Parts: sequence; C-alpha cells; structure tokens
Amino acid sequence: MQQQGWAAPRARGPVTGRVTVPGSKSISNRALVLAAIADGPSHLTGLLTARDTSLMRAALVSLGVGITENGGTVTVTPGSLKGPASVDCGLAGTVMRFVPPVAALADGVVEFDGDPYARERPMNVILDALRTLGVRIDDHGTGRMPYAVSGAGSVRGGTVTLDASGSSQFVSALLLAGARYDEGVDIRHDGKPVPSQPHLDMSVTMLRERGVQVDDSEPNRWVVAPGPIRATDTAIEPDLSNAAPFLAAAVLTGGEVTVTGWPATTTQPGDQLRDIFTRFGAEVTRTGDGLTVRGTGRVQGVDLDLGEVGELSPVIAAVAAFADGPSYLRGIAHLRNHETDRLAALEREFNALGGDVTQTADGLEIRPKPLRGGRFGTYNDHRMAHAAAVVGLLVDGLAIENIGTTAKTLPEFPELWSGLAG
Repeated sequence: MQQQGWAAPRARGPVTGRVTVPGSKSISNRALVLAAIADGPSHLTGLLTARDTSLMRAALVSLGVGITENGGTVTVTPGSLKGPASVDCGLAGTVMRFVPPVAALADGVVEFDGDPYARERPMNVILDALRTLGVRIDDHGTGRMPYAVSGAGSVRGGTVTLDASGSSQFVSALLLAGARYDEGVDIRHDGKPVPSQPHLDMSVTMLRERGVQVDDSEPNRWVVAPGPIRATDTAIEPDLSNAAPFLAAAVLTGGEVTVTGWPATTTQPGDQLRDIFTRFGAEVTRTGDGLTVRGTGRVQGVDLDLGEVGELSPVIAAVAAFADGPSYLRGIAHLRNHETDRLAALEREFNALGGDVTQTADGLEIRPKPLRGGRFGTYNDHRMAHAAAVVGLLVDGLAIENIGTTAKTLPEFPELWSGLAG
C-alpha cells in the first residue's frame, strides 16, 4: 500500500556537498524584540524569513512597531505601543513567551492565541511572573492560551521568582523587556536546572551589546537595570541548529558535507554539533569556509546530556538509530512541552518502523534495529520532519507527513535536502 506523504530521498552512496542555511531563528526573533523597544531605528541583515519570524514581525507591527524591508535589510522603527491588538503565536515559543512582556508596555488590551496544539502548552510561568510585576492578565484561570494582556503603558517591574525548568524562554522573555520596566527586573529561578543555557547566554549577550546592564554573576539570578535599549544594526548568523540534518547525512553515509559561514564564536547551541558528531565517530573540521563533517563509515553509540541543546535531539536520535550500539540521550525531559511531546513522538515513530526506542524520566534509550519503510508522523513539528528526513537516507519507502512544517524555521528545507541527498 502506498504511503501518503513526502517521499524521503534515499541515499544511494556517500552524501557530499555544500549547504548554506539561512539566519538563526533564535537570534532573529530576539533582535526583532529588542529593536522594537530600542531608542531608535535598527537595521537587521540576514534576518530569517520563515513562519516563526513572520509571526514575530506581525505581532510587533500589531502593537505599533514599524517594520520595513529594502534589499535584504529589515528596518525596525519603535513606535508608541498600543492596543487593542491580536497576536497569532502559531506554534512559535518565542512569540508566545517573548511578546507578552512587551505587550505589557502597551496602552490597551492585547489578545494572544495560536495553533490548536499551542493552546495545550503551559504558559502559567510567564503569565504569573508578569502578574507579580504588576501586569493585569486574563487567562480564564487556565494558564494557557487564549489569554489577554491589559497593558497600562508601563510596567512597575521589580523582583520575581519563577520555575523556569520547563524552558529557558521564560527567563529570556523577562530579560529582553526588563530594561524598559520602571524598576528593571530581578529574576530568580527556583527549581530544577534551567535547560538550554546557551539560549540564556544569547539573550544576555545581545542585551549587553545594546548597552543594557545585566548582572548574572549569581547562579539562577539575573538582574536587569532599568534604562534605554540602544538601537543596534545586527547581522544575523546562520542557524546552526538547522544545519544538523545536513551534517548528519555525512555521518550516516560516510560522506562529506560543509555548512558555509559557520561562525568562529557564537552563543548558538547548535555549535555543540561539532562535539556531538565527533563523539558519533565523524571527523569534524572548521575553517574560514565553514564547518565540514566527514563520515568515517562507522557510527558509534553515544551517551549524551542534551540539556543545553534539546532542540537537536530529534536529529541526534535519528543518527543514533543507525549506530553500532545503544545510545542514551539525557537531560531532555523539557521536550515533552515543545511543539509536541517530542520524546513520546520519537518513541512512537521509530518503533512503528521496527525500532527499539524507550522513554526514560529525562530522555531516550535507543537500541539500533533494522528499520522498514512507512509513514513518519511529524506532529506539525519541524524538528520531527528533520529527523524523518535523516532516517529516510537509509530506509527505503519512507513517507514524511507534512514536510511543509519545516517552513517554521527553514522554508527551503525540502529543496535543499533533495538537492543534497537526492
């Protein structure tokens, strides 16, 4: 019976080539938020054009921010933030978490909603934190979307304690807007370790580049002093996380793939792919031209703590499924609250193809077994689609449900993948 979905290209030999990935979603959306509340116009080059960034741009424009584009340069002009406004978050965590603290600065009511699964994602951490800082919010007692932020034109700010063990974005959301609050913000985390530390480092670095005083010298505490956010022109780095499937193709097929423009230094968590693929047994080198991964013909089982790089887990799991021994992916319990429950989804989809994947309290155990073709569900999650494409390199007859979901951060993915792997 023919499977419905996008036919994943099957590698007929070592995959070789060069790939240029567009701008980082994480940096793009942080740059947009900071530019929207800066002290003057900012110019952004290399900004990602994808669903998540389009949703962020639309959200900021609805609040009164001016955003124009000319010849690849996006100009963001702060305006008088005001409601009424409606924000469509889609499935973008950065929109549903970063925009409410900005909307609190607006004068008027700002309503938030998103895709059906977005309504299942818990938002009480950021909503309760904003309430503590003096913001009025109506979520009908659910802690989820839809909800409304009633802005009064300013936010008192001050000290807030929260549990950000579910997502570092809860902290970043308050960091990005905190300098515009009357008293700044003193954020204190109380709970299990905050995941994705590189994303917090990214937020702090970008704030300091814009003249904002941030004290993060004390563990689990971030103090942002009140003051202006300096308008800054920004060149967006390539999205290193989106490079993961392309580099994985070299690891699995014994090929050689170069991702161009890999930065020498970066706060992006995707930079950890250099170490991760080395531990799988590949040869990894970085030059001024980019990052090159060469497969060696052997894929070793790994034991990895992915707590800082959870977004890479689906592709890492796909590589581990073809290793020469078991792999253990740890520190990623928070993935149960991402675009979908990624741990359950990976277990379900791999096992449906004949695999042997088991959830643990904080991750996955993967015992390689021969996989067969079939339909691979993506759950409208771009990272699941990336994982499926990697699996399809070595499995005949794999059909990927809704490959279009990759438009969330990389609309060109189907064409780039077919050009490289096909």
